Amino acid sequence: MKILTGVPAERLNDVPNLAHVAENNGFSGLSTQENRHNPFLPLAIAAVHSQHLELRTNVAIAFARSPMVAAGLAWDLQYASAGRFVLGLGSQVKGHNQRRFSVAWSPPAPRLREYIDAIRAIWVCWRDGTPLKYEGQHYQFSLMTPNFTPEPLTSALPKLQIAAVGPAMMRVAAAACDGVMLHAFCTPKYLKEDIVPGLIQGLTARGGAREQFEISGGGFVVTGADQAAIDKQFEWVRARIGFYGSTPSYWPVLASHGLQDLGEELNALSKAGRWDDMTRRIPDELVHEFAAVAPYDQIKSRIESHFGGLVDCLSLPPDTPPDLVEDLKTIPCLYQSDPV
Repeated sequence: MKILTGVPAERLNDVPNLAHVAENNGFSGLSTQENRHNPFLPLAIAAVHSQHLELRTNVAIAFARSPMVAAGLAWDLQYASAGRFVLGLGSQVKGHNQRRFSVAWSPPAPRLREYIDAIRAIWVCWRDGTPLKYEGQHYQFSLMTPNFTPEPLTSALPKLQIAAVGPAMMRVAAAACDGVMLHAFCTPKYLKEDIVPGLIQGLTARGGAREQFEISGGGFVVTGADQAAIDKQFEWVRARIGFYGSTPSYWPVLASHGLQDLGEELNALSKAGRWDDMTRRIPDELVHEFAAVAPYDQIKSRIESHFGGLVDCLSLPPDTPPDLVEDLKTIPCLYQSDPV
């Protein structure tokens, strides 16, 4: 199993040391998010201050930038890292696209499929020197001259994955991507009964194999050296479940447990600004549905029982003990990653 850790984007001067420490501590890779800061910049620094770490955006917001821009960023990071970059894309919700990024909204799944196809068309043009010609409903590309064609890669094209929660995005991932990045708002029941069967069906239709398709995330890990550390993380996860559960796009997860009414209640509380009440509505047993919970010396077996055979990659804090990181990497998974 791959074990990633996050790298903060707000302190770019610290990234060289953080990358060095993460590599020495045995982590499989680094990931970034597009929240307050750009997700690509820290990975550019990490690319030239590491030798083996996989580097992935988890995630970069797709519709906020042209596929041409995303393709170029991914190409440069793949070149700088000698083949260690994974472009992870997410659609983000309607409100953020319209009001935070000032981007016109349309059904996200078909648009993201076009976005992915456009990026791949651009990459093929750059790799093979063939004319650029992509015609879609949302994106059209037909101009590429030598002046704007980047230098050839020294490795394969970047891997491309997307974040997905609902069935429409899962179908896009299975049909067009190298993997799927699952939201932490997920349970083993939802994974087994809804997500994995749908992905397998889509991969079969595409002629792809599960062993070449990576499933990342899909829940929380709550661990620590003592009970106080575990309790702190446990309460943070409780708050996250209350927050995410208030969003209708995440309700299929609750519905799989017969908790659709809870989602509607959380939504009403969020609109009233009653954030603490949202957290209090999440019982301990529901936190355990979403999270593998155990101290350091027991967390491996708990992860195996919670995620085993379902996901191939998890993320843990950077202060996770190196011996635990190495131990967790021995957990079997289905994905057979290509050597860098």
